[in-house]
Amino acid sequence: MNIQLDIAQTVGLAAVFLVIGEYIKNRVAILARYFIPSPIIGGLVFSLIALIGYQTGTFTFEFNDDIRHFLLMAFFTTIGFSASFELLKKGGVAVALFLGCAVGLIVLQNILGVSLAMLLDANPLLGLAAGSVSMTGGHGTSGAFGPLLEKAGAVGALPAAIAASTWGLVMGCVIGGPLGKRLMRKYSISGPEPHRRHRRQHEGKEAPAKTVTETTQVEDGGFDMPVYAVVLLCVAIGIGSVIIDFLAHYKIVLPEYLGSMLIAAAIRNIIDWRRYRLPEKEFETIGNVSLAFFLVLSLMVMKLWQLAEVAGPLLLILIAQTVLMFFFATYVTFKVMGKDYDAVVMSAGHCGFGMGATPNAMANMQAFTEDNGPSRKAFFVIPLVGSLFIDFFNAVIITGFLKVLS
Repeated sequence: MNIQLDIAQTVGLAAVFLVIGEYIKNRVAILARYFIPSPIIGGLVFSLIALIGYQTGTFTFEFNDDIRHFLLMAFFTTIGFSASFELLKKGGVAVALFLGCAVGLIVLQNILGVSLAMLLDANPLLGLAAGSVSMTGGHGTSGAFGPLLEKAGAVGALPAAIAASTWGLVMGCVIGGPLGKRLMRKYSISGPEPHRRHRRQHEGKEAPAKTVTETTQVEDGGFDMPVYAVVLLCVAIGIGSVIIDFLAHYKIVLPEYLGSMLIAAAIRNIIDWRRYRLPEKEFETIGNVSLAFFLVLSLMVMKLWQLAEVAGPLLLILIAQTVLMFFFATYVTFKVMGKDYDAVVMSAGHCGFGMGATPNAMANMQAFTEDNGPSRKAFFVIPLVGSLFIDFFNAVIITGFLKVLS
């Protein structure tokens, strides 16, 4: 039996499994500990149901895909609105240096993934799925680029990218702390007042270090900010799509999301220059909602039976990516960031950041600084790069690799 769903039914079913994913996450501690997103959990539950139907020959599903396409455009456009070069400049040299490290790792992750895939006689695009798409990108970028990789010919790229993202979330937390300890021993680095700080926290006299990223904004002039955000989003999507269609007319084929993302970045920096107010919270909400529904829909259409075809090469690539992350954080991130205690904390954080998500980096650094002392620099730099810049640069670099490999 083939169950066909229209756009309203597709969105409604996605909402149900989004709630199911949140319910499961709140009741399974290990899922929350490793920051597994609720849409991934809910989508995987549905894909397992679809797998049972496929294997038994009893039922299959067919969805309306138009809404998923629009959600992808909306998500990448909100990423474009986060690319503020004014904030990059305000962050100082440390932000630029860490961003450089993060971008360098992205390139190496993709080169390693693609090269190993070719050596293992697998589709090079599978290596891209197990590269920065899933490592630095995490589940969000995997869900966004997985379908594009499959469309380019990489069978099973979406489930492979999702599986790789989950590997990265776990391994990024596993290697971060030991790497930081190893660096402190090797270079005889001691943290600032580690024992007194630990005692104060234990006695409840001091809270863990926090970071707040602030931007200078003018008065909104009476704007209805949610409407303002939607208007800017739609304008960026509209102009971006026109540019992509224009380039396609001259045989220059680019991903549809790239135009709107770049237009959004341009609008963001014009707004910063003119000192207008940017609806950042509204963009964050739109991006979160778009990504959540896009992810759960992407996993609902995922064909898990295709993952078996690429499981062997994928595992070898992921082991290699873990080794790369360990040595990159040890010999590049640590040295570029100054070879001091702050650099140790950022190196431990980069393991979570470079193999999954910014929350993983924060968890790594939180656990490490509780025993060894605070690092205000690390807690400022990594969230700033992770929340405002890395997704933008990662998307552009992945697009370049995808263009070359397709």
